[in-house]
Amino acid sequence: MSKPLYTPIRNLVLALAGLCAAPLALAQVSVGAPWIRATVPAQKTAGAFMQIKSVKAARLVGVSTPVAGRAELHQMSMDGQTMRMHAVDGVDLPANQPVDLAAGGYHIMLFDLQRQLKDGDQVPLTLRVVDAGGKPENVTVQVPVKPIGYVAR
Repeated sequence: MSKPLYTPIRNLVLALAGLCAAPLALAQVSVGAPWIRATVPAQKTAGAFMQIKSVKAARLVGVSTPVAGRAELHQMSMDGQTMRMHAVDGVDLPANQPVDLAAGGYHIMLFDLQRQLKDGDQVPLTLRVVDAGGKPENVTVQVPVKPIGYVAR
């Protein structure tokens, strides 16, 4: 009698394992060590920082969040003794190579903040990534807000 039950149970276990593994197989982009520095009450801008890694060659092409009127990808660079920051249309994500979004380089800027960002808050960010074949992927991350004096190490 146990043999007829064995096959349905085995099939159920295999089906559930497949369902659990499916999201992992589809996730091409991972995000590590995300953070945003806390803001003062009237501040309307903030930067978001993290490390992004894609299994396949891809490009980060946009970002959005409900806490800001708009969010942009930016790059900071030095022009002699002058620090310059400007929006970019995307950031390349080479296959299996971590890309840092950090102060002094590529990063995310949040403009027209809807509220003060306080230490301990969680801010949802949705990253828009397109792989080399043009297939889009949205990656939503809960980004912790760190104290105003926080410095990533």
